[in-house]
Amino acid sequence: MSRAFVNEDDQRETPFVAPRADLPTGVANYVTPIGMEALLKEKETLQKELKQLVAGDDRDKQNAIAIVNIKLQMLENRIVSAQVIEREDIPSEKIHFGSVVSLQIGGQSMTQKFQIVGVDEADLKQGKIAFTSPLARLLVNQEAGSSVTLKLAHGERVFKIMAVE
Repeated sequence: MSRAFVNEDDQRETPFVAPRADLPTGVANYVTPIGMEALLKEKETLQKELKQLVAGDDRDKQNAIAIVNIKLQMLENRIVSAQVIEREDIPSEKIHFGSVVSLQIGGQSMTQKFQIVGVDEADLKQGKIAFTSPLARLLVNQEAGSSVTLKLAHGERVFKIMAVE
């Protein structure tokens, strides 16, 4: 078709929506029960936002609707593939998905607590690390009293496992 018959104002680019947290191909999408609740609440929030947007000729509204729809689609893919791991299913003597671990980092005297969670739940500020992270992969199947060494770009860091909950 000739460009003469195309209305330039109707040309819309697909808006960019940042992808969700990385989940490597072929890796199960484990989530805690709290993580699943958060995913479902996020879906509900996006659905409410979509209902509030009214489709019309306003270009900004059309872009906002497209963004919400893309976010909903990505979220729905995560929810459908989610495998909820109940806390009761986790043996407490060894570190597994969902475990809360107290670690002594390097030579520091204080400890920090981390919970191993799903990729969408991970938030270092809240002490939640993704099960796909290098540290979590080192910690899995370890017991209290053992140490793991994480190789970093500029050296190594030793983590001593003080307690497993």
